Amino acid sequence: MTVIAAPIASAEVAADKSATTDRASELIATLAALPAGHPSRPAVRDRTIEAWMPMARHLANRYSGRGEPLDDLVQVAVIGLIKAVDRFEADRGVEFAGFAIPTIVGEIKRHFRDRTWSIRVPRRLQELRLSITSANTTLTHTLGRSPTVADIAAHLEVTEEEVLEGLEGARAYNATSLSTPIGTDGNTELSDTLGGEDHEFELAEARATLGPALATLDDRERKIITLRFYGNLTQSQIADQVGISQMHVSRLLTKALVKLRGRLDMTV
Repeated sequence: MTVIAAPIASAEVAADKSATTDRASELIATLAALPAGHPSRPAVRDRTIEAWMPMARHLANRYSGRGEPLDDLVQVAVIGLIKAVDRFEADRGVEFAGFAIPTIVGEIKRHFRDRTWSIRVPRRLQELRLSITSANTTLTHTLGRSPTVADIAAHLEVTEEEVLEGLEGARAYNATSLSTPIGTDGNTELSDTLGGEDHEFELAEARATLGPALATLDDRERKIITLRFYGNLTQSQIADQVGISQMHVSRLLTKALVKLRGRLDMTV
């Protein structure tokens, strides 16, 4: 009984699939025959989309396991199916499946191209990445080894710089969390390797511009500035060393600082 029942069950499943396909084909033909604005068209359109949903799910399943949730791929496939239903023209003599499958697959591929990159890169680099991946597979079988950048460039008829650019752009496809452990100890995270703001750069810039600015002062002004800010002397102490009054030191110091600020502002 079991041996006989198995072929019967398989035949019933095949018959059900055939009937479903026939029904779906009838619906798309009926929809295509209805003129735009016909009151029955929206309902027939909905039933047609529902009837062809198994094909959309099947095509979405073919692209599962590539980093995208299957539910998202099914939704994208349904969008492609809807576009195919709305654009199908029966009078061209093409079966609906032959028209819909490339439309749905194209929608899924566009989703991977445009939506799955962690960082948006130019489409040229996205397409170059796909070409490099394909060339790498082909050349590995042809050469019997991993191809070099020069091999890939010759195969694709592009420069080696373009291949390197495509490989570098491919790194943007997947992002890495800053909390990712690195090193053998497991206690260091990727974020620990990132540099912070270095205030020494500002100090280095100030030193580089201060020398020429000081050169614009006369000898007495430069000596007063040096004693005040490098020797940390008071104005009275500077007056004693220079041999002028403290008030005169104050005036010269103010004048020298004005010159320095003006000079430094010109170099910023």
